[in-house]
Amino acid sequence: MNKRHAGNTRIKRDYFDYLKGPRRQSEKSIDAAAKVLARFEDYTRNKDFRTFRKEQATGFVGHLQKQVGQRTGKPLSRATLLSTLKALEAFFTWLSQQQGFKSRFSYLDAEYFALSRKETAIAQAPRARPIPSIEQIRHVILSMPSATDIEKRDRALLALAIMSGARADALASLRLKHVDLPANSIQQDARDVRTKFSKTIETTLVPLGDDILAIFRSWVEQLRHDLLWGPDDPLFPKTRVACGAGRRFEASGLERAGWRNSAAIRAIFRKAFAATGVPYHHPHSFRHALTRYADAFCVTKEEQKAFSQNLGHSSIVTTATCYGEVPAERRRELIRNLHKKPAADNAKLARALALIESLEAGRV
Repeated sequence: MNKRHAGNTRIKRDYFDYLKGPRRQSEKSIDAAAKVLARFEDYTRNKDFRTFRKEQATGFVGHLQKQVGQRTGKPLSRATLLSTLKALEAFFTWLSQQQGFKSRFSYLDAEYFALSRKETAIAQAPRARPIPSIEQIRHVILSMPSATDIEKRDRALLALAIMSGARADALASLRLKHVDLPANSIQQDARDVRTKFSKTIETTLVPLGDDILAIFRSWVEQLRHDLLWGPDDPLFPKTRVACGAGRRFEASGLERAGWRNSAAIRAIFRKAFAATGVPYHHPHSFRHALTRYADAFCVTKEEQKAFSQNLGHSSIVTTATCYGEVPAERRRELIRNLHKKPAADNAKLARALALIESLEAGRV
C-alpha cells in the first residue's frame, strides 16, 4: 500500500478541526469521516487531493457499489453507500473553498459523489425495525442471574435502559451523582455524560413495575453503601480482567472505571437475550419499545410533550417521526376496521368547507 500523502494528511487535520469546532461534531462522527476519506485515498492510491476531478468521484461511486461488507460478505447497503458518498461530498465541497484549492476544482465537482435518484430513494426509505415488547424485555431482565456483582450490574443496566430510554453511550458514561433515587430520575449531564448533541437531559424513570425499579435501586444502594463508592464513580463500572488459575484472562469483579464506549453494553444485551431465547434486540431498540408503550398512555399534548422531553427531544415531531411508527400488525387492524367507523356527515362537512372558503375570500 502506498504511503499517505503528507499534504492530504495536513488538510484532513484541518478538516477534522473544522468538524469539531464550527460544526460541533462528536469524536465518533469525526472518526467516521476519517474512515471514509481513508477509503477514498485507498481507491486513488493516495493521490494528492489537489488533483481531484469529477471523474474520480464517478469512478469511486462505481467502485464502492462493487464492494462487500467485511462481516456480512454481502454488497454494501444503499444506506451505507449514501452516507459514504455524502461524507465525501461534504469534504470536497469544504475543500473547494480552501486556500490553494479554489482554482483546482469547483464545488460542483463534489456533487458527483451521488447515487441515482432511484437508489437514493431506496436508501432513504423507512424500514420496519424489529422492536421488542415491554413484556419481552421484562422477561429478559427478570431471567438474568444476579449472584455476582457483574451479574447485578448487567441486570441493573437493562432495567435502567428500558425505564429511561437512555442511549447506550450515555448509559456507559453515567456516574453515581447523576442518580436521584428519591425522585426516581437520572440527570444526563452533558458535562460528564456522552449524550447526543451534548444535550443535558433530565429523565424521570418510566414506571414499568416495582420489580424492575427495585433491581436498579438495589444496584445503586449496593454501590453507595456496600462498596462505598462516591458520586464521581461510574454507575456501571467495567469488568476487571485478571489472569486466572489456568493462566487465562478471566473476569474478576468490577474495576473502578467506566466504559469508554458502548461496545461492552451491546455485548451485555446480546448475552442477556441469548440466555432467554428471545431474539436479540440492540440497546437503541429499547427507546422504540418505550415510546410504543408510552403511546398508549400519553393522550394529551402536554403528556406527549413531557414524554418527548424525557427522551431528550426538543420537539414532539422528532419523537413521532423517529420513534412513533405504527406497528405493522396494528396498522393492518386499523385498516381492516375502517368500515366499522361511522360515516362522516357529508352535510356538515360541506358547510365547514364553505365556511373556510368564505373566510379565505374575506366575505365573512
